[in-house]
Amino acid sequence: METGNQTSVSEFILLGLSEEAEFQPLLFGIFLFMYLVMFIGNLLIILAIISDSHLHTPMYFFLSNLSFADICFTSTTVPKMLLNIKMQSKVITYEGCLSQMYFYMVFGQLDNFLLTMMAYDRFVAICHPLLYMIIMNSKFCGFLLLVSWLLSILDSLIHDLLILQLSFCEELKIPHFFCELNQVIQLACSNIFLSELVLYFANGLLGVIPLIGIILSYSKIVSSILKISSARGKYKAFSICGSHLSVVFLFYGTFLGVYFSSAAMQNSRKTAIASVMYTVVTPMLNPFIYSLRNKDIKQALKKLFSAAI
Repeated sequence: METGNQTSVSEFILLGLSEEAEFQPLLFGIFLFMYLVMFIGNLLIILAIISDSHLHTPMYFFLSNLSFADICFTSTTVPKMLLNIKMQSKVITYEGCLSQMYFYMVFGQLDNFLLTMMAYDRFVAICHPLLYMIIMNSKFCGFLLLVSWLLSILDSLIHDLLILQLSFCEELKIPHFFCELNQVIQLACSNIFLSELVLYFANGLLGVIPLIGIILSYSKIVSSILKISSARGKYKAFSICGSHLSVVFLFYGTFLGVYFSSAAMQNSRKTAIASVMYTVVTPMLNPFIYSLRNKDIKQALKKLFSAAI
């Protein structure tokens, strides 16, 4: 393949987590298991919320959308990885790579916005309980979700359009198990200044601002909880936020950990291994975090299983 514009690029090579042939069956089994657990767990959360009218509240509305986003987020990368291992192929087409990057960014950013909306929902519930149903009405929740979708789609579309403007060299090997945006940009022969500028600006704007929103929401929540006189009241208030806070720490902790470790290690293969945490492990653990500490979800799941039997 000669150096030229992007129209001459037909495919990329995904090097995956390991190039050792003897490790491929093990990787296939581990990732298939994690993907099935993630898919079934999040699907059960969605079905439980839909089937139980008591869970038709803003908090569970956002939770069901988070479960849907998690399914889609992981499904953009893991099935292709499993297919490549099974077919003993490392190839992904140019169009397939663009599509994978687009949907990966859409649902990753949507996860980010949903966690922020859930933090705001908890803030209103605890700090302004009497106004909760007035503020968090169905129209407002729908509006927040719509804006989140539009911003996620716009952000991903801009990145993909910038990739289309790049020219690539002969070396088209991506040291990752999916088409990660920054890795693809680094393969370009043309000037990548604009692409990198937009990448860092978008990550800063759409990543840091929601995180600041979550921090501010929880600072107000903690301040309100500390004013509660009874220990039982404090425990109940903290338990309402516990599951969401655990997911926030897991999502942002793993993502920021990978981001800073990649800058320190300068090793793309180790970065790819670390990214498994927020692309696969976090979406897999979310259903367990919400169901194990939530009586409403437990009851809804029991009803769902009873109806199925």
